[in-house]
Amino acid sequence: MVNVGLVSGKKSLKTVNLSFRLPYFTQWGQSILISGSEPLLGSWNVKQGLPLSPFHQGGELIWCGRIAVPISFGCEYSYYLVDNNRNVLRWEAGKKRRVVLPEGIQEGEVVELHDLWQTASEALFSRSAFKNVIFNCGRDLNPEKAPGAFSNNLVQQDSLVVQFKISCPRIDEKTSVCVVGCSIHLGKWNAQDGLKLSYVGEYLWQADCVVQKAELPIKYKYCQIDKAGDVSLEVGPNRELAVDSTPESPGYIALSDGMFRETPWKGAGVAVPMFSIRSNDDLGVGEFLDLKLLVDWAVDSGFHLVQLLPVNDTSVHGMWWDSYPYSSLSVFALHPLYLRVQALSENMPEDIKQEILKEKERLDGKDVDYEATMAAKLSIAKKIFDIEKDAILASTSFQKFFSENEEWLKPYAAFCFLRDFFETSDHTQWGRFGHYSKEKLEKLVSKDSLHYDVIRFHYYIQFHLYQQLSEAAAYARRKKVVLKGDLPIGVDRNSVDTWVYPNLFRMNTSTGAPPDYFDKNGQNWGFPTYNWEEMSKDNYAWWRARLTQMSKYFTAYRIDHILGFFRIWELPEHAITGLLGKFRPSIPLSQEELEREGIWDFDRLSRPYIQQEFLQEKFGAFWTVIASNFLNEYQKNFYEFKEECNTEKKILSKLKLSAERSLWLEKEDKIRSDLFDLLKNIVLIRDPEDPRKFYPRFNLEDTSSFKDLDDHSKNVLKRLYYDYYFYRQEDLWRQNALKTLPILLNSSDMLACGEDLGLIPSCVHPVMQELGLIGLRIQRMPSEPGLEFGIPSQYNYMTVCAPSCHDCSTLRAWWEENEERRHSFYRTIVGSNDEPPARCVPDVVYFILQQHFDAPSMWAIFPLQDLIALKEEYTTRPAVEETINDPTNPKHYWRFRVHVTLESLAEDTDLKGAIKDLVVASGRSYPPAEGDENTAAISIPATKQLEIGEGKILQVTHLNGTPKMQSQAVL
Repeated sequence: MVNVGLVSGKKSLKTVNLSFRLPYFTQWGQSILISGSEPLLGSWNVKQGLPLSPFHQGGELIWCGRIAVPISFGCEYSYYLVDNNRNVLRWEAGKKRRVVLPEGIQEGEVVELHDLWQTASEALFSRSAFKNVIFNCGRDLNPEKAPGAFSNNLVQQDSLVVQFKISCPRIDEKTSVCVVGCSIHLGKWNAQDGLKLSYVGEYLWQADCVVQKAELPIKYKYCQIDKAGDVSLEVGPNRELAVDSTPESPGYIALSDGMFRETPWKGAGVAVPMFSIRSNDDLGVGEFLDLKLLVDWAVDSGFHLVQLLPVNDTSVHGMWWDSYPYSSLSVFALHPLYLRVQALSENMPEDIKQEILKEKERLDGKDVDYEATMAAKLSIAKKIFDIEKDAILASTSFQKFFSENEEWLKPYAAFCFLRDFFETSDHTQWGRFGHYSKEKLEKLVSKDSLHYDVIRFHYYIQFHLYQQLSEAAAYARRKKVVLKGDLPIGVDRNSVDTWVYPNLFRMNTSTGAPPDYFDKNGQNWGFPTYNWEEMSKDNYAWWRARLTQMSKYFTAYRIDHILGFFRIWELPEHAITGLLGKFRPSIPLSQEELEREGIWDFDRLSRPYIQQEFLQEKFGAFWTVIASNFLNEYQKNFYEFKEECNTEKKILSKLKLSAERSLWLEKEDKIRSDLFDLLKNIVLIRDPEDPRKFYPRFNLEDTSSFKDLDDHSKNVLKRLYYDYYFYRQEDLWRQNALKTLPILLNSSDMLACGEDLGLIPSCVHPVMQELGLIGLRIQRMPSEPGLEFGIPSQYNYMTVCAPSCHDCSTLRAWWEENEERRHSFYRTIVGSNDEPPARCVPDVVYFILQQHFDAPSMWAIFPLQDLIALKEEYTTRPAVEETINDPTNPKHYWRFRVHVTLESLAEDTDLKGAIKDLVVASGRSYPPAEGDENTAAISIPATKQLEIGEGKILQVTHLNGTPKMQSQAVL
């Protein structure tokens, strides 16, 4: 026990004994300690914290410790799992705990704190998606007492004061919480006579009572009593309060009993890009104010969530390339594309109204016309701005917006002006303005400048975008619908952020992804990689500001390519494809390591391996033309690329600009692809910063360079390859993620989900679980090894399940484009050996959606295209046209528009009813629509027969929450 006293010769402070008790199973070499805000608990220095000691009690391992503290003591604290050197292995999630000693406590008394480890999944329910949206009932406004404070009960002989505390995030406003148990003070198991708890805020309920020690041990449970008097007892075994009978046994016990135990909460949502929405009022593209209609449809369909793609400004090139929503011009500015120009003014001149009507008709196409829509909106907005600019920009609401956002708004407006003035976003081409400084910025945005109205116009657009998205976000919150945003992993290399903060980026590199389900050649996204070391110097202020800005609109967000926070696939800036990369950070193969293994010819392994026979095989008789233009023969029958074409970008330039271009013009694409293949025919990639370090090329065994090696070299390189990609980096990547991801998660109270698709290191899912990050499961891209299709009924609770996403084809398109996998799915998942229907008919859609609704996943989120496919009349459009993105094409045009308006969907009660039936039958929570009284009013049959044509029906039966499907002949 740690004693508190003053220096020798002075009177000691009056102290009480504080005892901690935590059940927690550890592994050998691990222990638990407490770190807190006061020096006695280390002042948040974990290495100076209070160590706990373990003992076994029944089937539990209990960690306990005791410390003497002043009677006036109070502090915050948390539990930490550490190794023998007190290095932190894991820490509690959720809010810090608080010690509040009883008033009037006597010297020498013992206060014992019985705690439970706070898991990340429990802490999720304190995030704004739940606290401020789904579970928001106004109760936090009126706590009945302060949390943690004991009532004025003094310890009597043979008794002790017990404080019960429980978290109940899912509770109606008129519901009360009680403790019932075997003690007379707990109602003798009669809920009506139990101990009633008081609400203390943040979902916590608390009460204390005097218990006779002779009554111990006490078995008890928590229950909820609704306004009708109906009692809901928590699930699981009885809880138990036991105290060791010793002279130093406690007089006060605070029981922090975690969460009220009930069926895990599950919800559902719809996903659609902002630009894909169609409404009667939009101008060629979905607009922020359309979200109010989408929210109404979501509520009527039983959905608690609407998910969008990124909505930041991407106006880098001034053309349709800017339709790519993951290539931000600014991570703070919103995209002018989503502005509703009709809402800019209440006193719009008639000629502008007529112009808007004409543009609406012109732009109402099958797909988004990005360039025409942007031009029309900015042109109309400029005319309104010229009329109202002085009044709007002098308004109190604008001044407030400007003062809260000027740190990013001024550089953004200046960048847009310079982009248009120099006709390029490449700030290296801006002369003296290429290097950002505060002094230059202030001159650029000065009120005295000739172009000040141009600057103010960008302020004006962002102000109205802020107002319109804020209005939609507030509407969603009122309707108990979570608005989920998207956090892109990168920014465009010609962006405001790389101009203002060049030190935060590695501008000579490019990000991407190694070969995976989406692209066998890997992906090159073109973004510069992050300089994490530089970002850490101000505790990742840029990231924190970015998340704070997002939280103004969203209560949940998707972390794009969460693997990038563990390690990023880094490519040289001169790369075009995504294959010849390396992971950053990673532990390379050193030259010394390779030499110890008998590998020594590093030029042979790291230089493209080009033999004359390869050239003849690839190019036929044309090989001599290729060789003379692109290659040098450095030894007989062996070639290397010329200096002017030894990278992918140089090859591309040579093909486009060479005087001999007419020789290969008709087959340029194939020649480019074949030349790229030759360039990639290597085994090791030499580190450009250290020539004595190497990285194994992805899928090196597929190269002819590898196949021509001797057996010893092959065996060594295969072993080192698997070590590099699957073993040696795991701890490094885990530590890297634990440095960065907690900063993101603590920057806002939004609910975070991680897109964890692709080549997944084994450290990823444990870290996500530890941090309370919700993963993504797409059935046709299973994360489990050895499975062709994921099994939704076996998904982990901490996941979002979906039949498709924006990066792959829709459910209908996938079914109809891949006959082999369609047959396999029908055989292995549907359980039928019959011929599957060639079209993804609504009944097949129903079966697949039902699997996902019934999954254990916390969230089931469905692309809007997959939902409307439940109805035949919405499947007339070719399925291939519903695809949002083609990840294999870096210049894909993101332009898909839903072919039915939100107003029409709102009137389709059959579709909304079918979806809501699925929500209710699967036990997922849904927001109350107007007129809703009780979910029990909706009846779902246990078995449903679904016609699929061709003389067949499919019979769907609910068995333990999992739909089973059987085919049979129609009689």
